[in-house]
Amino acid sequence: MPSTVLHKKRLLPIPGKVMADMGGSVEALDVVAQTELPGKVFSVNVANRLAVSPEEIPGFMLKKPGDAVAQGEIIAENKPLLKWFKTTIESPVSGTVESVSAVTGQVLLREPPKVLPVKAYVKGKVVEVTPGFGVTVEAEGTFIQGIFGIGGETNGEICVAVQSPDEELEAEAIKEHHRGKIVVGGKHASLATIQRAIELGVNAIVVGGIHDRDLRQLLGYDIGVAVTGSEKIGTTLVVTEGFGMIPMAEYTFKLLCSRNGEHASVSGATQIRAGVMRPEIIVPGLPKGVSEVKRDQGRGWIEPGDPIRIIREPHFGVIGTVKSLPPELTVIGSESHARVLEVRLDGGEVIVVPRANIEVLEK
Repeated sequence: MPSTVLHKKRLLPIPGKVMADMGGSVEALDVVAQTELPGKVFSVNVANRLAVSPEEIPGFMLKKPGDAVAQGEIIAENKPLLKWFKTTIESPVSGTVESVSAVTGQVLLREPPKVLPVKAYVKGKVVEVTPGFGVTVEAEGTFIQGIFGIGGETNGEICVAVQSPDEELEAEAIKEHHRGKIVVGGKHASLATIQRAIELGVNAIVVGGIHDRDLRQLLGYDIGVAVTGSEKIGTTLVVTEGFGMIPMAEYTFKLLCSRNGEHASVSGATQIRAGVMRPEIIVPGLPKGVSEVKRDQGRGWIEPGDPIRIIREPHFGVIGTVKSLPPELTVIGSESHARVLEVRLDGGEVIVVPRANIEVLEK
């Protein structure tokens, strides 16, 4: 969508403090909510190490519940008649004394809490505040969804590194000046290209396709049907068409080119089961030559002439236009009866595809 209105909920997993005000403007990197995650707990068996009964350990403690301790600081010791028999117990971590148990003889130490900030992610306006948890940010801009991605949320300037949507993004095309940017390629990015981008500090790569073997080698494991987006590989990867050498849809490529040099928000998070989640590129503001924001999210039906992408084999990732919509049920490859549509491909070939196997592209 060249121009649309987006609403992004930015919420904490546990209660905390909301940092943004209702109606206020926020930048993509602004912290809109923040909380503290409790630190990790460590137990020290003081009674066992001092060879005393559990009810005796309060008398040997140098630190009380709530006291701050540094790693290596003595928290308990005995007082023998001969100093050579003295035993001291040092704290294994820095933090605070959580509790001293006269029943178990255990002392619990807790590391300092970790601050968990939630950023706005997109430049926009706060239109809703959820007390204690976060906000909803409204943004106007260009919205592009991919079909698969890995890596978390990031931001950066869009930099188109190829001349056409069917040009492969080579490793040599990634330069030093791409550091911190969103690099847009064409039909494919190899493992060498992705590794080069990671090495140079590229924030995200957007391409038409990748090979699954490269993805497996990059991650070190096969991705199942779980949610992606938490991978720590050093960059975010968004695939717009599918797996293999698949040219980026021309409309998508032209749309990205029209926003070249502008700041964008990118997320590689993907979920293909219940609660479908797609990787995305959001560019705040209106593109050149566009003065109207589209607020509806599509008609909800298909018409002849609509551009579509096929999302199932054997034509996965192929782009075409709807030629006709036969009303009768048709026997498909699985021998079941389903409603189909005729798709005209770029070369003029017409194929028949089940309606459930396509997605409509925005005109």
